[in-house]
Amino acid sequence: MLRSENDRSRGDALTWLAGVVEHQGARFPVSSHVVPFLVALVDDPVTPDRESILSILRSVVLGDADLPFDPDFELGDILTDDELAEAGRLLYGTANPFAGDPPMELYEAASIRWAAEAYRAAQAHLSTIVRWLSDPLVAAQAAELVAYFPPTQEIVDGLIASVAPASANLSMGYLTGYQKVDTHLTSALDADPVDVRMTAAVALAFRHGQDLPGEALDVLVDVKPPPAPPGWDRSMRGFVTLALKRVGL
Repeated sequence: MLRSENDRSRGDALTWLAGVVEHQGARFPVSSHVVPFLVALVDDPVTPDRESILSILRSVVLGDADLPFDPDFELGDILTDDELAEAGRLLYGTANPFAGDPPMELYEAASIRWAAEAYRAAQAHLSTIVRWLSDPLVAAQAAELVAYFPPTQEIVDGLIASVAPASANLSMGYLTGYQKVDTHLTSALDADPVDVRMTAAVALAFRHGQDLPGEALDVLVDVKPPPAPPGWDRSMRGFVTLALKRVGL
């Protein structure tokens, strides 16, 4: 149904799937298993409504996580397979995990484990996700998504070459290291359109704080914030506020 040419049927399928694999940030035993299929659907250029499928993929992989993201899955990783299976059986049974049956601690640990499995499932397809940075239809969303993974040379090169430069700039603000990122962002301070300049300045502020170059500070202070690029929930004004705080203003 996700490939249906009927908009209503496809929309119903997307809504149903989104509720099954993620709910209010929580992931479930099935969540990690749908990741490869969602990746394949987004990766196929003939799939209808790829942006919506990528949005579901993001929810499955990240839940309600925010940046900067430091995945801490230790509590879930210490569960035994038997404990994890028991949590799954109880989750889909009649027990109420919030009433102490199963123990809330078991449910919380299992939730972290299911989230970890979904995240790691996406990490196994990171090269494919990086490739989307050159796809105009989903590049902005892909740029936001890769910011949640440990930086690699592949990610850095993909962001620098992305066809969604404003979104990619914001992601680069959350990377550590890589001198070529600073070189790229500095050169973008004179670029058009304005959202590319603004996001480059924000990213440099995130990376350097009070050592922010003066020309980047001028952009943050003097230029009217444009709308945020696709793929990001926070307004550009919100990003500028965070950047100025990082600078110390």
